[in-house]
Amino acid sequence: MKLAHKAHVALVDGESFTLFRNEGQIFEPKLVKEDNPELDVTNFSAGVRHQDHIGQELGRTQLEELAHGAAVAEWLNAKAISGDLNEVLIIADPKSLGEMRQHYHSELEKRVIGEIDKTLTGMPIDKLEQAIASE
Repeated sequence: MKLAHKAHVALVDGESFTLFRNEGQIFEPKLVKEDNPELDVTNFSAGVRHQDHIGQELGRTQLEELAHGAAVAEWLNAKAISGDLNEVLIIADPKSLGEMRQHYHSELEKRVIGEIDKTLTGMPIDKLEQAIASE
């Protein structure tokens, strides 16, 4: 996958959010970690549509994880609207990514250059860079 110089990478799962910036070239990303964003995880209505009886019995309803995904999207929206975020690649587990998409503002949608629906949190940065380059 092409990742422009200075593009951001948002690495997300149901509990964590790490923001990187590409200091490398388009086909050879070199990620630099930025400060951890402060999130306001308050949107617990985010997962209401997942609260069916069977989902609760099987443990598929994790409102905290879904609220975290909504909070990440809201943070990215604010940065896109303010102009602090130009291009962003979003890497998230499928459940978080699905929830985040429900909250994308049109300004963020314009700036999303790609999405990778895999759980890559906890990987060393060099492996993350390889995963991006191979997409």
